[in-house]
Amino acid sequence: MAWQPTDDLAQAVALEVLLHGPLSRSDLARRLSLAPATLTRISTDLIRSGLLVESPHLAERRTGRPSIPLDVMPEAHHFVGVKLAGDRIMAVLTNLRADVLDHREALLESHAPEYVATRIADLATQIGGGLRIAAVGIGLGGVVDGRGSVSSAPFLDWHEVPLASLVRARVSCPVFAANDLAAFTEAQHWFGLGSGHDNFAVITLGVGVGFGSIANGRLLAGPDAGVGLVGHWPLDPFGPRCRRGHRGCADAMLTIPAIEKDLSAALGHPVRWDEALGLVHSDDPAARQIFTASGRALGRLIAAVANLTAPELVIIGGEGVALAASTEEAILDGVLENRDPRADPVRIELASGENTSWCQGAAVVAIQGYVHGRLDADT
Repeated sequence: MAWQPTDDLAQAVALEVLLHGPLSRSDLARRLSLAPATLTRISTDLIRSGLLVESPHLAERRTGRPSIPLDVMPEAHHFVGVKLAGDRIMAVLTNLRADVLDHREALLESHAPEYVATRIADLATQIGGGLRIAAVGIGLGGVVDGRGSVSSAPFLDWHEVPLASLVRARVSCPVFAANDLAAFTEAQHWFGLGSGHDNFAVITLGVGVGFGSIANGRLLAGPDAGVGLVGHWPLDPFGPRCRRGHRGCADAMLTIPAIEKDLSAALGHPVRWDEALGLVHSDDPAARQIFTASGRALGRLIAAVANLTAPELVIIGGEGVALAASTEEAILDGVLENRDPRADPVRIELASGENTSWCQGAAVVAIQGYVHGRLDADT
């Protein structure tokens, strides 16, 4: 079943139900400032077309007859979200609300664009399992333009690779590609912790440090999105140096490789991330000192983001989100050191650190392309 509202008002109603439903007609009319008669006409047409349904669960009313909420049918539409890493491809199958129904992985033996496109198409076909896939979304670290072409992805040694078009030639549905941080931020906006908020920020921790922002309900994105500029934001003038020689920047203080390196040097033997987390939870002195310094640095970064962008909340995600979960007090210290005491407290929420969350972001890019009527990444 295609997503084909007849006009802009019908599209607005359908999107509101998708993002926030199930909703009663009266609630929809209030949210969209529509006259009840107008909402009734639009909702009737959307139900007749099959795009919306009346939910079987009745919404309680204090007086009068019960209201039957309107909802979408999430399982009537399926999407594939792909996260492209240096050594593997990860994919999820989702419904229209980006709920993960299945996930799979495949190894990459080459970074040749044609090979990678074939592997993505094969994995999308496998995880689809015979279902009709409405669209495929791909997320990767790098600069990706609105046509799904990868301008730069250093970890793949790619420049000007038309990724979406290459995959589209191998599958029977529209394909969209985006920077993975932008996709993750959009997923938080539509269906995650940022749902219902028009202004919020995202900080991701992992191999690098990422920053995303939703302002006035829209993703802030420019030509440098995907370059990773926040990674070299200065946080501690006495901190360790990053690989480019910057002392105490975000990459040197907050990334998984940097913390592993510092703890390995302190203990005199290699320490991986899982072991580092175990050490800090058991209150090992060296681990606690390094994590506390990193937590305070993260607090400083959160304060800078809050001071500059005035978000309703700051969402922390990525594989390194356990740093935030392990250093709450140090983070608060870092925020308070760098924020005017008259300012409101910064609301901080922690997202999932699972790899599937990146794939889910890519699926949301596909969902957005589908519901906004873009038949292909280059239309």
